Amino acid sequence: MIQTILGTKLGMTQIYDENNVLVPVTVVEAGPCPVVQVKTTENDGYNAVQLGYGTTKEHRLSKASLGHLKKAGQEPLHRLSEVRVNHDPECKPGDLVTVEAFEEGQMVDVIGVTKGKGFQGVVKRFRVKGGPASHGSMFHRRIGSVGMRQTPGRVWKNQKMPGQMGSKQRTVQNLRIVKVDLEKNILLVRGALPGSIGGTVVVRAAIKNRVKA
Repeated sequence: MIQTILGTKLGMTQIYDENNVLVPVTVVEAGPCPVVQVKTTENDGYNAVQLGYGTTKEHRLSKASLGHLKKAGQEPLHRLSEVRVNHDPECKPGDLVTVEAFEEGQMVDVIGVTKGKGFQGVVKRFRVKGGPASHGSMFHRRIGSVGMRQTPGRVWKNQKMPGQMGSKQRTVQNLRIVKVDLEKNILLVRGALPGSIGGTVVVRAAIKNRVKA
């Protein structure tokens, strides 16, 4: 079974480990995630498994999405996510992926969307120093000059400027699973995860470090 699952970030807490050390953990309600579609090299050119998570109302989905789900024998799902695999997936539509695919001590990567901060200036967005804060300077939290001289006569690419902050997909790698609760479909992951409480995250086996801690 694949070691990837979708879940909901419920918040943070802390527990004591076997050495009586206080460990900060994030609580993730993970799965169960039904397998909606299985893609193979012969049919699609690559191997992948499409997982579903959460339920929603029919009128919130398009007819194409409803037809796709009904073909797999699934009710309206809130989110679909495709997981690439390097081998022939050993599953079929209708199978369930649960927290049983993970074990305590395993290293995982967690993918989520960070909190949106809206339109922000450079002081908050990029921690730019800004100008003097004293009275009368007239230059406090602005970016300053961004132009060049006649050569090259343009603004450089990737110049740090005001704009949208947050609300981007981010991956936190090599986090350790502290506890797996099979009855409640709960994973306790050491450390902080991207996104706000109630946000959807993807938990997968770590790519760069598969050794148990």
